[in-house]
Amino acid sequence: MQTNSHNINNCLKILVLGYIVRWPLGGMAWHHINYALGLFRLGYDVYFLEYSDNYDSCYNPESGVIGKDATYGLNFTKDAFDRLGIKDRWAYYDEHTSCWLGAARNINDIIETADMVINISGVNPLKSELMNIPIRLLVDTDPAFTQIKHLQDAQSRERTKLHTHYFSFGENFGNDNCLIPDDGFPWKPTRQPIVLDEWQITPGPEKGKFTTVMKWDSYPAQKYQERYYGMKSESFRDYFDLPNKVKADFELALGSASAPRDTLKSKGWQIVNPLNVTKDPWTYQKYIQESKGEFTVAKHGYVVSNSGWFSERSAAYLASGRPVITQETEFSKYIPCGRGLLAFGNFDEAIAAIEEINGNYDRHCRWAREIAEEYFDSKKVLADLIENAL
Repeated sequence: MQTNSHNINNCLKILVLGYIVRWPLGGMAWHHINYALGLFRLGYDVYFLEYSDNYDSCYNPESGVIGKDATYGLNFTKDAFDRLGIKDRWAYYDEHTSCWLGAARNINDIIETADMVINISGVNPLKSELMNIPIRLLVDTDPAFTQIKHLQDAQSRERTKLHTHYFSFGENFGNDNCLIPDDGFPWKPTRQPIVLDEWQITPGPEKGKFTTVMKWDSYPAQKYQERYYGMKSESFRDYFDLPNKVKADFELALGSASAPRDTLKSKGWQIVNPLNVTKDPWTYQKYIQESKGEFTVAKHGYVVSNSGWFSERSAAYLASGRPVITQETEFSKYIPCGRGLLAFGNFDEAIAAIEEINGNYDRHCRWAREIAEEYFDSKKVLADLIENAL
């Protein structure tokens, strides 16, 4: 690969396209920060960029308004990047005012001399000024749904074709039992990086709660070639009665207006407002640290497609030394289960996993961190991503 002439010692200049200013919540922020900060820690000349849409897309969690004003998100992003020591390495393009905002200076020069762009989740369009960058990665974090969209939406497919390399959290893509629809793009496996130094291990509260942060319905379910791909709401229904069948406390930081909160409470699930949990990156970390572990389901579409998907949130629990009990998507073919990470496929397996954690809690906490170090360390995940792209 030939890099732009200004770069020396093979120090790649990498642009990470993400989604923080427009959706300033703690979990979403970490999802993207782990890429930018992880690459920075590896020694790359990295910048985080975000482009507004030309419609109302900026969410203010305090007012609940989605509009054009990015002030809340800009302040949120500044605080996070300042605290993490990369304060001059982010910028936001506001299409409504046609100007760049944020801490990075000479942003046009930065774009013109970049070697690589990594588009996380495809939530930013590849603008014309980015098309001269020789390597343009798309990281698909929503397998099955991404591919269905490409097969049913010509505009989405054309936007995806502007990339040069394709990676997916669907690690099982292409294997015989994988039912992710084939959209014709050459997807390679990847997973969420975690900057482990920023996720300190604290003693786990053995008498604490199993928690998770989730949306009941993220967007409408999809159907393709007579196969139905649903949301977490579809997966969760089989586990409504779990709190009454096992000695454990469960709490959901639960989003979505469609969530049946009263029914869940009647079954023993404790419900909290996810906006309090995800107010900033550190309230999100604190919530995880105060949890006994995570119990969660996966989107129905991830499960029925045997996608191999694994949650970036669950990776953060593991990094914090918190055991994770999560629904099987075939990820266990790639990440070992049974020690710190337990997969379940039905109600009885979920109960057995909870009882196992209860009986060997301290060891599972230790094993959880070991899994994060082996399989989610940003040094390894991002080095593999860059190597595969080159």
